[in-house]
Amino acid sequence: MRVLAALLLFCVLAGSASTSASARLSGAGGLQETQQPKQTDEFVPISQLPPQDQLPAAPLLVTAYAFVWVVLFAYVVSVGRRLTKVQHEVERLEVDIAKRTRT
Repeated sequence: MRVLAALLLFCVLAGSASTSASARLSGAGGLQETQQPKQTDEFVPISQLPPQDQLPAAPLLVTAYAFVWVVLFAYVVSVGRRLTKVQHEVERLEVDIAKRTRT
C-alpha cells in the first residue's frame, strides 16, 4: 500500500514538474507557440461546436460511477472476509477457554 502511495505521489510530482517546465519554456522564449481559441461571449449549443471541443460526458460519467461501485464492492468484500476470520478466531478462543476451565 505504501509503494502504491509513493508511486502515486511520484506521478503527481512528475506531472506538476513537467507542467511548470513547459510553462517556463513557453513564457521565457516563446519556444512553444500555441494559438488561443477565440472565446465567445454568448451561448453556443454543443451541436454547433467542432468535434474536438465536444466532451462525451456520458461515457466518462458511467465509467467513473462503475469504478467507484467496483472499489466500494471490493472494500465491503474485504471487510466481510476479515470479520469472518476474526469471528472464527474468537470462536476458537472461546472453545480453548472452555477446555481450560474444565481441566
